[in-house]
Amino acid sequence: MTKNTLSRRSFVKFGVASLATATMPKLILATVEENVFQLTAVKTNHSFLNDGNISELWTFNDMVSGPEIRAVKGRQITIIFKNELDEATSIHWHGIRIDNKMDGVSGLTQEAVKPGEEFTYSFTVPDAGTFWYHAHNMSWSHVARGLYGALIVEETEPLFDREHDITVIIDDWRLDAQGKLEVLTIGGIKEWALTGRIGNFVTVNGKFQPQFQLKLNHNYRIRMINAANSRIMAFDINQMGAITVGLDGQALSAPVDNDQSTFFLGPAQRVDLFLSPKNTDSFSLIDIGDAEPIEIANFHIENSSALALNMPKLIPNELPPLDLKNAFQKNVIIQGGAMSSMETPIYNGRKLSIVESLESKQMWAFNGIANLTDSPFFELKKGQTIILDFLNDTSFRHAIHIHGHHFKVINNDYQENIGQPWRDTYLTKPNGTVKIAFTADNPGKWLLHCHMLEHSAGGMKTWFNVI
Repeated sequence: MTKNTLSRRSFVKFGVASLATATMPKLILATVEENVFQLTAVKTNHSFLNDGNISELWTFNDMVSGPEIRAVKGRQITIIFKNELDEATSIHWHGIRIDNKMDGVSGLTQEAVKPGEEFTYSFTVPDAGTFWYHAHNMSWSHVARGLYGALIVEETEPLFDREHDITVIIDDWRLDAQGKLEVLTIGGIKEWALTGRIGNFVTVNGKFQPQFQLKLNHNYRIRMINAANSRIMAFDINQMGAITVGLDGQALSAPVDNDQSTFFLGPAQRVDLFLSPKNTDSFSLIDIGDAEPIEIANFHIENSSALALNMPKLIPNELPPLDLKNAFQKNVIIQGGAMSSMETPIYNGRKLSIVESLESKQMWAFNGIANLTDSPFFELKKGQTIILDFLNDTSFRHAIHIHGHHFKVINNDYQENIGQPWRDTYLTKPNGTVKIAFTADNPGKWLLHCHMLEHSAGGMKTWFNVI
């Protein structure tokens, strides 16, 4: 077993080669009644290898992956959440431009829901697209144990039926030599100081190498979600014969034929693909982001008498326009981690010693400051545009996520590139720079953090206020 992946030889060693391929792992819906959903956080006994070795996972509704929530754009939905775990937790609705009090960030927008207690989330879903939900209290631990699921917002006029609208939620798990979830290393300082927690066993919709059945000449939307703590995945979308039509829950203004062979999908990022098989050649979804490619799912193409039809056109959501000429500007330096030029961060108002930094595991920072502070990183008036100029002064990639808003990457002249997509999570390169801009139209206290969850817990998070 390698550090980051289980090779096919390793799977044989574990006995995985004897597993039957899971077929069409459609996600179960969480509906109680129309627009009302029930999510219960529970402990779940699960065998990854179907060999009798049981792992204790933490899941929603006893499902790996959690139940899928589907709603229609513009509707108000209600989620009744009950916590039956031994630890307090909360739910964040990733990418939804939501009322701040419903954002689910424990310690900032709400108190974590204590064991045995309930909390009701109720909010309007303004955008059609691919989103997801996950625990947001000690998320480095709770998400690693399985507390997440897909949240899909459909167009007011459905473009695909459920058979042709397929969610692919990808996660990696760290298994020990017996094929059980390795829990002793969750929260380990090496994971926090380096790349974050990287698993060695990859699942799609909670299954190992599932098989999806598609039909010749049928049109499909494939919604891919990276739910891993820290793994950056990479795919050759051209090999799939697919085109990109959406990123991070926002439809592109026009479909994109990928001009590069490798498409990176960082933690928490999503991509929507259009796919229409033109022959019966089956193909695999292969993560090429690691030293050894990992086959994570298979697509089997059935013959069909259907005639090829044009793909339906996605209509972009209406997001607040940018006013770059009058924008507030702020420089943000990403610092910390192993091999860092930063000595130690400021935490709780004072600079830590090396020993204190190691003991508290506060080793990442924005502008030298680790974790949340009493005062906001910046404050904006509603309707004001901000340009954040990031310098990643570290040896690692970081998936920068902004709550409650979508942003665009802008060029070095601080001009908008109209063709740039809207994102809510962006992968910064080591020692690289990026300028992003958004209009703060959503009042409240909002989190800005790295979605490598160990980096966030280790200090790479802050908050801003919109008044």
